[in-house]
Amino acid sequence: MAVLAVLGLVWFATLGTRALVSPDEGRYAALALEMARSGDWVTPRLNGLFYFEKPILQYWIGALAFLGLGVSEFSARLWPGLAGFLTLLAVGFTAGRLWGREAGVQALAVAASMTWLIGNSHFLTLDSGLTLFLTLALCGVLLALETPDPRARRRWIWLAWAAMAGAVLSKGLVGLAIPGAVLVFVSLWRRDMGLCRGMHWASGLVIFLALAAPWFVLVSMRNPAFAEFFFIHEHFARYLTQVHQREGAWWYYVPLLIGGMLPWTGALPWLLRKDPATQGSSRITVRDVLLVWCVFVFLFFSASGSKLPSYILPMFPALALLVTVQLRRTAPSALRWHLLLPVLAWVLLFALAIDPARFASASTPVAVLEPLAGAVRLGAVIFLAGALAAWWLLGRRALTAAVVSLAFAHLVATLAVIQAHNTYGQLKSAAPLAAALQPHITPETPVFAIRAYDQTLPFYLGRNVVLVEYTDEFALGESLEPQRWIKTLDEFAAKWQSLPQAAAYMEKPTWLELQQRGLPMHTVFEDQRRVVVIKK
Repeated sequence: MAVLAVLGLVWFATLGTRALVSPDEGRYAALALEMARSGDWVTPRLNGLFYFEKPILQYWIGALAFLGLGVSEFSARLWPGLAGFLTLLAVGFTAGRLWGREAGVQALAVAASMTWLIGNSHFLTLDSGLTLFLTLALCGVLLALETPDPRARRRWIWLAWAAMAGAVLSKGLVGLAIPGAVLVFVSLWRRDMGLCRGMHWASGLVIFLALAAPWFVLVSMRNPAFAEFFFIHEHFARYLTQVHQREGAWWYYVPLLIGGMLPWTGALPWLLRKDPATQGSSRITVRDVLLVWCVFVFLFFSASGSKLPSYILPMFPALALLVTVQLRRTAPSALRWHLLLPVLAWVLLFALAIDPARFASASTPVAVLEPLAGAVRLGAVIFLAGALAAWWLLGRRALTAAVVSLAFAHLVATLAVIQAHNTYGQLKSAAPLAAALQPHITPETPVFAIRAYDQTLPFYLGRNVVLVEYTDEFALGESLEPQRWIKTLDEFAAKWQSLPQAAAYMEKPTWLELQQRGLPMHTVFEDQRRVVVIKK
């Protein structure tokens, strides 16, 4: 329990110490905040406009966090942080039930130190919540596989069905597609239909539909445009086409896998080793499910026409369990060589961080990069100390202590770097410009976002803004409620001239254009890219 307490303290300590950054953090914070303030728990709205790109669960939890804990960065990031922490516990618990207490501690440590799990749990996106529920579904099936008692096995399968409902409510049909495809492929590969037959389809589907269906039915009844947009545009068009302009090369996720697994990247070749204990078995094993899960998630998103770095996050808990499987069969002395790769990675980062000026530009001045570079150097020192301790412990065959030492050092080092990201993140956050604007406006002052929109602006202003000549992901909402936005700059100019008091956010080219038009504007905030003006 003491280890869990320390892990929890370190894990949650920095959630609220950084400004939210655009786009994802601002978007999902604004959606939840609007739900909390409006009291409409069915229809999501972003900046006052209908927003049907994602399901509801994270908005519900975020809104409850704001209502219960107040509006803050900590409340905004609480769910991804908590979901990530619960994912670690699920991995540790499952390994402990399958292979013993020592394996549980090792799996928990491995998962808690994987860079991609740490990073995605400390920024506000949907993928941490999705990964939690997919991990629970995976772990439920793994535990059912190794449980001889039929009643206990049924309970684990029911957990998997409930978790799939949570995954669907977190990010849509992918929450059903991944477990379903893995079930099919592992059964075909091993020519064993036992797992399929043991899924308790009738009762499982009742649990799944009872949890997942009500909101989809209710939101579709209230909003006729929802079903076509959500299921067709946001699922099939997103996956099969490049309509969202997030395409990437076939190898897009390779460097993310390599970097995201640190400090356990060196274990990747181990994962293909066969388990002597199950070799020759005709039934599906835990290792079979984990391997197919990882391979399918990686290939599924690599084939997608829309790619974002966090999409492959659901494979990392399974990777942590696979690493734990191999740790159980590897001599502690042989693991010393595994330390070389993460040590080299941190040494390289240290060398790159010595002179941050080489990475500076007009939009990213060196003053912004220096705190980040300092944190990288500090992180490297912390990790190298932990790696040295792990080397010493491995020499004494203290495997679990060595794993914990390495994992804790990498966790602390990575969180130090994430915390220092705040200085750079200010360039992608509306926190400083909202602070500059607030003294100049009243609750009745209209605020416009002209040809540009910072997703964090409504969160930090505590109000929605009027979009001007800006569409992007608001296309559906603007088409359904055209009165809520201004289509052209000419219309805005006329509106601005008629108002006694107003404020506007824009980027510098638009600001220069409006200056040439002679619009009365007083600048209250300006940085390398953005300008905020008022009319008074």
